[in-house]
Amino acid sequence: MPTVSTPKRRLWAGVALAALLVGCASAKPEGELTGTIGSLYNDGMDALKEGRFDSAAHNFGELERQYPYSGWATRAQVMEAYTQFKAGNFEESNQSLERFIKQNPGHPDLPYAYYLKGLNHYNRLTDVMRDQAQTRLARDAFQEVVNRFPQSKYAQDAKLKLTLTEDHLAGREMVVGRFYQEQQQYLAAVNRFKAVVKDYQTTAQAPEALYRLVESYLALGVPDEAQRAGAILGYNYPSSDWYAKAYDLLTGNNLAPAGQRATWAQQLKRGIKDLF
Repeated sequence: MPTVSTPKRRLWAGVALAALLVGCASAKPEGELTGTIGSLYNDGMDALKEGRFDSAAHNFGELERQYPYSGWATRAQVMEAYTQFKAGNFEESNQSLERFIKQNPGHPDLPYAYYLKGLNHYNRLTDVMRDQAQTRLARDAFQEVVNRFPQSKYAQDAKLKLTLTEDHLAGREMVVGRFYQEQQQYLAAVNRFKAVVKDYQTTAQAPEALYRLVESYLALGVPDEAQRAGAILGYNYPSSDWYAKAYDLLTGNNLAPAGQRATWAQQLKRGIKDLF
């Protein structure tokens, strides 16, 4: 077996040592830090400013652990959650936030805690073809901000993101509903489209859902329900292209009077709730 010369051994040892050092540098900081409340907090803030988010989170975590009864401990909890969020450690951030919320039910930073909790889920949203568990959790957290802290500075953005999460969830229902429709499983499709109309009626998906109901009910041989869905669509979204398509479909099946698209649905005066 050939032997490795001494210079090569030293070179390889040097490379191995360098790799080890890089690995240590990239790992999350661990172990106890020593220092006063002020030094731990300031070092954490310095690390945050420099973009060393894991180090910052470690400092704030140590401050909370070593000085749990100080006035800075609760602030450190929030900062730890924020730096974990910035590092992309969303699950760890939420664990810190859950602990903060449980221990400080009346704290002034509670609106921010729920808002940041929503962001941790919001940053993990998947496309509508995949599971929407994170979308639902984001929606719930933003809803908490809007409902409980409507005057907070986070409420407006939470409301916007709440709308986006609901549109995302409605989009998921539409994907599944269209799939069932293509497979001619019309009853299953109806249930999905009705869920959009009932639960997400303020989203951009609602007009199409009503149109798909018209299609599905016609395919099922239930003309009265198709007519009603079309009328509701026209009453609530008279300028929608989906209503124009639904009206043409209904007139083609003698379920709506020709030439009265602008007035037919308005005369019936039915609201979305009439579907249920």
